[in-house]
Amino acid sequence: MMPVTTQTPRPLLGIALKLGTVTGFVIMQALIKSVSDRVPPGEAVFFRSFFGIVPILLWLLWRGELQGGLRVEKPINHVMRGVVGTTAMALSFAALAFLPLPEATALGYAAPLLTVVFAALLLGETVRIFRFSAVGLGMVGVLIVLWPRLGGSGPEGGAEALGAGLALAGATCAALAQIQIRRMVGSERTSAIVFWFSCTASVLSLASLPFGWVMPTAWEATLLILAGLIGGTGQIMLTSAYRFADASLVAPFDYASMLLALVIGYTVFSEVPSHATLAGAALIIVAGIAIILREHWLGLERKRARKAATPQG
Repeated sequence: MMPVTTQTPRPLLGIALKLGTVTGFVIMQALIKSVSDRVPPGEAVFFRSFFGIVPILLWLLWRGELQGGLRVEKPINHVMRGVVGTTAMALSFAALAFLPLPEATALGYAAPLLTVVFAALLLGETVRIFRFSAVGLGMVGVLIVLWPRLGGSGPEGGAEALGAGLALAGATCAALAQIQIRRMVGSERTSAIVFWFSCTASVLSLASLPFGWVMPTAWEATLLILAGLIGGTGQIMLTSAYRFADASLVAPFDYASMLLALVIGYTVFSEVPSHATLAGAALIIVAGIAIILREHWLGLERKRARKAATPQG
C-alpha cells in the first residue's frame, strides 16, 4: 500500500497512526502464531483477508468513497498484486509456526531492502552506491539472523531451517508485491488497491482447502476473526498515517515492531531472542533507516532542482 499525501500535514497524528499500525500488525501476527500449530496458513490467510474487508468497507462508507474508491482501471494488475501478496502472506504465516516472533519479524525486514533491488532491476530506478551499500549491510544482518537456523540438525533443526526459508521467501514476495503496487499507483486509487487485495486474497486462499483446513474451535475462530479485523484496521491506519505526514517521517517507526515483537514473544510465547537475532535485527534496522534518510535527502534535492528550474516572474 502506497502513501497518500495531504495538503494539511499533522505530523504527530501521522506518527501516532503509524505506531498504531505497527502495534496492530504485531498483535495480528501473534494471534496467527497462537493458532499456527493447528490452523494451516491458507486458512489463516482467508480469515485475515475476509474479515479484514469489514473495517475497510466501513472506512470507505464513512469517507463517502465507497463507489468511487472501489473503481479499478486495470483489473489484471489487481489480480497480479493479489497473487504475489497472498503468497507473501501465506509464507509469512507459515513461518510463524516454526520461528520465534522476534526472529520472524526481523526476517520480514528484508522486504524493504529487496524492494530497492527489485526497483532497480524491474522498474529501472536509479539506485546508487549508497543505497546498494545499505542493502548489502542489511542483508548481512539477515544472514546473521538466518545462520544459526541453517546450521541446525535433527527434526527441530530442520523445522527451524524451514521456518527461516519460509520467512525469507515471504519477504521476497512482499518486496515483489510492493513493486507491483508502484506500477499501479499511477492509475489506481489506494482504497481500491487495499480493498481488492483483501477480496483477491480471500478467494485465492480457498485454493488451499484441499490441503487440510480444519474446523477451528470457538476460541481459535475468535482469534482468527480478531486478526482479520485488526489487520484491516491496520491497513486503514497506515493509509491515514501517510495522509498526515511525510513518508520519510513515519517510515522509520516501522522498526518499533521489533520492540513489540520482543515483548510479546517473551510474555506470551516465552521466547528469549538469541544474540544473533538481536545483532542481525540491529544491522537490518540501521540499513533500513539509512535508506529512508537517503530517500528523504534525494527528495529534497529533487524539489530544489524543480524549484530552480521553474521560471520566475
